[in-house]
Amino acid sequence: MTIQELPLMRKATAVWLVENTSLTFLQIAKFCGLHELEVQGIADGDVASGIIGQNPFLSAQLTREEIERCEKDPEAFLALNRSVSSDVKTVGKKVGKYTPIARRQDKPDGIVYLLKYYPDITNNQIKKLVGTTDKMIDSIRDRSHWNMKNIKPRDVVLLGLCSQSQFNDVLQAKVLEKEDEKPKKKKKVTKTTKVAKTAK
Repeated sequence: MTIQELPLMRKATAVWLVENTSLTFLQIAKFCGLHELEVQGIADGDVASGIIGQNPFLSAQLTREEIERCEKDPEAFLALNRSVSSDVKTVGKKVGKYTPIARRQDKPDGIVYLLKYYPDITNNQIKKLVGTTDKMIDSIRDRSHWNMKNIKPRDVVLLGLCSQSQFNDVLQAKVLEKEDEKPKKKKKVTKTTKVAKTAK
């Protein structure tokens, strides 16, 4: 995966950790899936300028105790909160994604956010994250949604529509799909090969 393909959310989390903790660049890089030099660039203001830091406590990725543990031991690495990691993959019967009533009105904002920052994302991937319908997604894609004027792009994780780990997993799967779709290079036929064939 190239740096350009890394999810925006990882950089947002890294920005927050750089600004609010005394963790080493390597510790932040390992947790956020970035290169150590890229984290140093964030600290120097050369990388991720304009990206608002995302508090990993709000998305339940980390606990205060976990950060304090790693701040005391520079050799230690951050571990994703178990309650979040358990949400990533569940074995058994598929159950429709339930969204609390209070958050359902935020779904259009979350869909607009995904379409704006990840234009290649598929309807199935959006449904996995937001728990919506094709009809809703299509109406926002073609801007025919009845409330389009009031819909603003807002981060799906901060809205509580999905966890950070679910968000990262969907985007990582998307990157892998892109790599599989790349056409394989055809072998070039050299002149000597052509001569050898005609000689036969």
